[in-house]
Amino acid sequence: MKAQPTVTPEEWNAEREKLLVKEKEHMRAGDALAAARRRMPWLAVEKDYAFQGPNGPASFADLFEGRRQLLVYRAFYGPDITTYANPARGDSYPERACVGCSMIADQVPTLAHLNARDTTLAFASRAPQDHLKVLKERHGWEHIPWYTITDDWDKDFGVDEWHGHNVFIREGDRIYRTYFIDGRGSEIFGTVWSHLDMTALGRQEEWENSPEGWPQTDRAGGWWDYNDAYAK
Repeated sequence: MKAQPTVTPEEWNAEREKLLVKEKEHMRAGDALAAARRRMPWLAVEKDYAFQGPNGPASFADLFEGRRQLLVYRAFYGPDITTYANPARGDSYPERACVGCSMIADQVPTLAHLNARDTTLAFASRAPQDHLKVLKERHGWEHIPWYTITDDWDKDFGVDEWHGHNVFIREGDRIYRTYFIDGRGSEIFGTVWSHLDMTALGRQEEWENSPEGWPQTDRAGGWWDYNDAYAK
């Protein structure tokens, strides 16, 4: 490895200021992408889907947990899934899930902040609940709601052969698909803001470029609170 040139503090600050211009451009481009996501058309979900949850059978609407928005990550953990890790070390089902999906689960934040924006995050896989319970305890994922897919939900939403995030919104009794991202697109998830930027309603802050009538209740950071202090 060849080290970069050593410079004076003044030269270093000058280079940093030049890079900051590009970083601000990158941030504004990300804001514009999030604004475009909020203007995506909605696709009505016309089928009923059935899941198994930790408390028994669950409908698709149950995954929302009473909130308006839902992000579902399709994780690969099941009898027919290769873990993509180290089989020689014993990395196999049911002890392990796909190593990439496991890294994504490791980055899921405290969900209280997402929930405060009327948004639920859930994971879904083909593994039965008894195996999911053990896996969640092993990796410290007890805070993630994890459901078992029992029908064609994953095929219908493009995640039967590869992982991905699907985003939905409820209007009354109707459910709509608002966004989908997979592949390396899932790498950006790991913060409250990155999750909210994929949703139809966004962060719901006044500075955002959102369609007319979209809920925007707070200035940037005005709604933030301690994770145990939000109104239940």
